[in-house]
Amino acid sequence: MLIMHSNPLIWDALTDAERNEVMSGHGAFMDTIRESGEMLGTAALADVSESVVVSVRNGARTVTDGPYLEAKEYLGGYYLVECESRERALELAGMIPDAKVEGLGIEVRRVVFASDRGDLDTP
Repeated sequence: MLIMHSNPLIWDALTDAERNEVMSGHGAFMDTIRESGEMLGTAALADVSESVVVSVRNGARTVTDGPYLEAKEYLGGYYLVECESRERALELAGMIPDAKVEGLGIEVRRVVFASDRGDLDTP
């Protein structure tokens, strides 16, 4: 999974042209991983202002504004890919436009279980 973290302070510091370059670059990246057959799925998440955190303590549910207290970064979206090696996953992560923005990066994490896939390792 190629996980894109967002930071509003960094995003807001970019020029309109820089933001447009990042956003339009995702189309080209998606074309690349579709053509190679590596793309399993992708999702962009709504603005963090719409996020809440649900917790249950002593049987009582509490809902608070989210995503995390005191956090500067939040999950902005992800690409789920299937590729031949860790090295290829790192190569793909480097192709995501957000990776070129100072202060941002792409987290790469192996999926060990998915409910619709029987061939993945299970914990």
